[in-house]
Amino acid sequence: MSEQSTLARPYAEALFGLAMERKDLRKWSAMLAFMASVAADTRLASLAQDPRIDRAQFTRLFLDICGDGIDHDGRNLLRLLQDNHRTGLLQEIAHQFEDLKAEAEGSVDAEVISAFEVEPGQLESISGALKKKLGREIKLTSRVDRSLIGGVIIRAGDLVIDGSVRGRLRTLANYLGR
Repeated sequence: MSEQSTLARPYAEALFGLAMERKDLRKWSAMLAFMASVAADTRLASLAQDPRIDRAQFTRLFLDICGDGIDHDGRNLLRLLQDNHRTGLLQEIAHQFEDLKAEAEGSVDAEVISAFEVEPGQLESISGALKKKLGREIKLTSRVDRSLIGGVIIRAGDLVIDGSVRGRLRTLANYLGR
C-alpha cells in the first residue's frame, strides 16, 4: 500500500462518515472531485512547493480558485489539509471517498481497457458477468490502449483480469527467463 493511500485514508473515512451523517454524499463527492482537479493543476502544484509562497498565501489562492465550487466545510477541509502539509493528498482522498461511496451504494467502478473499441453489446456482457461475480451493480467505462496489441484488461475494484496479448507475452517472457 502506498504512503499516500495510508495518509489519505483517515481523511477519506472521516469525510465519508460526515457525508453519510448529513446525507451529503453527492455534494462531498462533487466538492472533493473539484478540489482534487484544482490541486492537480501543475501550476498550482508548483506554487505549493515554492518556498517564497507561505502557506496562508497558498491557502487563500486555492480558496479563491475554488470560489463557490466548495462550501464552508470544504474550505475548512482545505485549511486543515494545508495546515498539515497534506494538500497533495486531495486526489487520493477523493479516490478513497468514491470507493467508500460505491461500497455503501452496493456498486463498483469497473474499466475495460482494450486494444480496439469494444462494442456496446460486449460491454453489456462484461458488465453482466462482473455483476454476477461480484454481486454488485457495475459502473463500467471503457478506453482503448493500442499497446495491448489485442485482448482486454478488466479492472473492477481489487480484481484485475489481464487477457491482453501484451500481458500474455510478459507472462511468457517471465516463464522463459527463469
